[in-house]
Amino acid sequence: MGDSGMMLESNEIESDPAGHSEDGSCIYGYSSCQGKRATMEDYYDAKISNIDGHRVGFFGVFDGHGGYHAAEYLKQHLFENLTSHPKFFTDTKQAISESYQQTDAEFLKAESSIYRDGGSTASTAVLVGNHLYVANVGDSRAVISKAGEAIPLSEDHKPNRIDERQRIEKAGGIVLWVGTWRVGGVLAVSRAFGNRLLKQYVVAEPEIQEAVIDDELELLVLASDGLWDVVTNEDAISLVKSIEDPEVAARKLTETAYANGSADNITCLVVRFHKGK
Repeated sequence: MGDSGMMLESNEIESDPAGHSEDGSCIYGYSSCQGKRATMEDYYDAKISNIDGHRVGFFGVFDGHGGYHAAEYLKQHLFENLTSHPKFFTDTKQAISESYQQTDAEFLKAESSIYRDGGSTASTAVLVGNHLYVANVGDSRAVISKAGEAIPLSEDHKPNRIDERQRIEKAGGIVLWVGTWRVGGVLAVSRAFGNRLLKQYVVAEPEIQEAVIDDELELLVLASDGLWDVVTNEDAISLVKSIEDPEVAARKLTETAYANGSADNITCLVVRFHKGK
């Protein structure tokens, strides 16, 4: 769902003209469509702000499950909570980790009197100066192009990932095959926001990776699994690395995923660096 709040038909794609930083160091664009799903549960956020004299970029893809409410909440609150963290500039990784878990706790509290138990993934990239911090919970994914090579900056949180399965079982949970591997036979991701009934096992603690924006780092792709289910990391980068306009690039990814038979909502966000050069 985009800023207009419009539900998109399966063959409609919402996209946006590229945004850009004032110093021309990066531009970004997105594309999002409901695809073949009956409802739209994807949200995204993209903005570049000036905070205390620092240029800061925020980019995020949030893929809801069991309803759109958790993904919508993340769009509204996650980056706001992060920039309010007292260590945002001095220890950005700690600030991201604590803000993720704070936002999860606040969402669960806000939903405590409501009879539903949805959740959401979050794949986010925070640009502070020339440092890029990528944080992930769930199976949305971040991939960069560095000197033309596709490099993932997140690893999907799936219940059959060996370390994730061990963590879940150590906490007293079980992983069962029900069409795919699922926590408690229910949830196909091993980390998520929300999901109160599985919270003991399905945590919102992010894994965080860093990258330095140098001359070799060309672009970043953030996308929900509606893309990654049918397009490899390498193919995604290959499709967009020669497209200067990030909105056109994001739309190309969305259209390709749909044409490849993606059965999910599809949301893609592309950030291209060094536009000012």
